[in-house]
Amino acid sequence: MADQPKTAEPVQRRLSPRKRQRISRGAQYVVLVLAAVALVLYADWGELGKNFARQDVAAEMLPDLFTIALKNTIIYSVGGFAFSFVFGLIVALMRLSTVGPYRWLATLYIEIFRGVPALLVFLMIVFLPLALPGFAVPFGTYGQAILGLGLVGTAYQAEIFRAGLQAVPKGQTEAARSLGMSAGRAQFTVVIPQAIRIVIPPTTNQFVALLKDSSLVLFLGVSGEYVELTKFGNDMASTYANATPLLVAGLTYLIVTVPLGYLAGRLEKRKGTNR
Repeated sequence: MADQPKTAEPVQRRLSPRKRQRISRGAQYVVLVLAAVALVLYADWGELGKNFARQDVAAEMLPDLFTIALKNTIIYSVGGFAFSFVFGLIVALMRLSTVGPYRWLATLYIEIFRGVPALLVFLMIVFLPLALPGFAVPFGTYGQAILGLGLVGTAYQAEIFRAGLQAVPKGQTEAARSLGMSAGRAQFTVVIPQAIRIVIPPTTNQFVALLKDSSLVLFLGVSGEYVELTKFGNDMASTYANATPLLVAGLTYLIVTVPLGYLAGRLEKRKGTNR
């Protein structure tokens, strides 16, 4: 008896990658909606408002929030950034130097200050007068804050500059030397200006990081006219036994950092399109 022809097994249809992606996206939206509904239903909005959004407490922070706290935060941050910008470039040049001891010292500095918590650096500055009798940081509290932020920021800024210096094509230096420039002049008139333009986006991000690190100034024991946003918010929160000042201080940070972050992103995107 002749063999009966085998019937073909039904082919299991598989979802296309696009359809799977659509289903996955829909599931994520469902999870997001459920989480939002749970937050709305189960959060005690009355208590949250009393503890984090009292308008009378927020009003008591004015005008000192801007005339003292924000002003000091900006002074500390800009001073620390200027310190780290100048010395970061010097350390970066030392790191790329052909002189061995310069490279070793720069590497040691970068590894120490990138590896040690910034809080520890500020605490060590507090104890400097005990370790060095008669020594005083110039400009008092402002000088101490700028020194702490600058020492930490220099280590990070040096690595940013090093990457920028190495990104400049070597042909630029060779062309400058062929025109009769010395090595030092070629470095300072040709290479460094180009490197600075290259590192503008990450340098902007570094300033944002220093702005947030300025909150560590409170460990210097600042008070009165020297308080920055975090210290000011914490003191006000303790006075009124309410968290509203902390929320207001956080929002004030965002007023400064969000535009700077957006600027850094735009600069980075612009740099990428110009390549």
